[in-house]
Amino acid sequence: MNAKERVMAVINHQKPDRMPCFGANCMATYEQMEKVQAFWPKAHEDGETMAKLALASYTVLGLDAVRVPFCQTFEARALGCKIKPGKGADGLEGIPGMDHPPPFKIDDTPIFPDDFLFRGFIPELLKAVRILKKELGDEVPVVAGIIGPFTIAGYLIDTVPILKASLKTPEKMRPWLEVGEKAGTALAKALIDAGADIISCEDMTASPALIAPKTYFDYELEYQSKQFEAISVPKLLHICGKVDAIAEWMGQTGADVLSLDSKTDPRIVREKCGPDIVLLGGVDVATTLFLHGPDEIKQEAEKAVADGIQILAPGCAVGPSTSTKNLQAMLEVAKAH
Repeated sequence: MNAKERVMAVINHQKPDRMPCFGANCMATYEQMEKVQAFWPKAHEDGETMAKLALASYTVLGLDAVRVPFCQTFEARALGCKIKPGKGADGLEGIPGMDHPPPFKIDDTPIFPDDFLFRGFIPELLKAVRILKKELGDEVPVVAGIIGPFTIAGYLIDTVPILKASLKTPEKMRPWLEVGEKAGTALAKALIDAGADIISCEDMTASPALIAPKTYFDYELEYQSKQFEAISVPKLLHICGKVDAIAEWMGQTGADVLSLDSKTDPRIVREKCGPDIVLLGGVDVATTLFLHGPDEIKQEAEKAVADGIQILAPGCAVGPSTSTKNLQAMLEVAKAH
């Protein structure tokens, strides 16, 4: 099988020739940047450079998919948020994030702009997907990322106000969740039109580490489900941290694949979600992939496979200083299954 056939076989509950291995989140590293001569910040802002760096996941690492973008700011920038540049290890360019103050307060009335897809760097992201699709065809799947409704809502009014609202005045969240859903859905549809094979939705602040499981069930589940119903390709849902408490509801969103942080036990997710959900993840990014060596990585990856992971992957975005040899150690385990 080629990489796309392998990945789609697992998603469609068919038997692949071996286990696939790729990341649901950012997989770019400084070593890859040097290898292909495509660097941040340009790869966050320019479609050609973005595609060049994304291709390194396949051409340099040998993984079974490529993924853009490398940050979580595209919808937020287009909706009026201030963005600050990121700094990585040793002062190297990192991943941009939210700056303060946020553009809105919770009692404001949000408006979804008609020209959303033409704002910020969204046109460059769409260009990158078109380039990747032209380059890879049906050989390697193109994974394109969007941000989930709760996280976008938090970007617009700031995380602390929306967390307070989730406890005291939860109905005030609805207009912001609606805008968050519209933004991610509109971007997803445009990414699919550009050639994306899989949509990866990151909804970081919907984690039980930040909001009560009841808030997820009462509010976020509705908007994630609406979003996924509108997306015509396989959907992948990533929520950071230990998601045991909301795993059952994550499985009800319409996601085809759940991306699991290494803090989450895949056996519990399988028990709660049943056989139809594909489980991706397995290897810790902050310690194992970044700080440890190939032997420890292989040991952790083998345990993840034994626990039910079907697509071996980092549990979140990899640190950009992670070594190529460590990422390929993870791939070796996938190739053995």
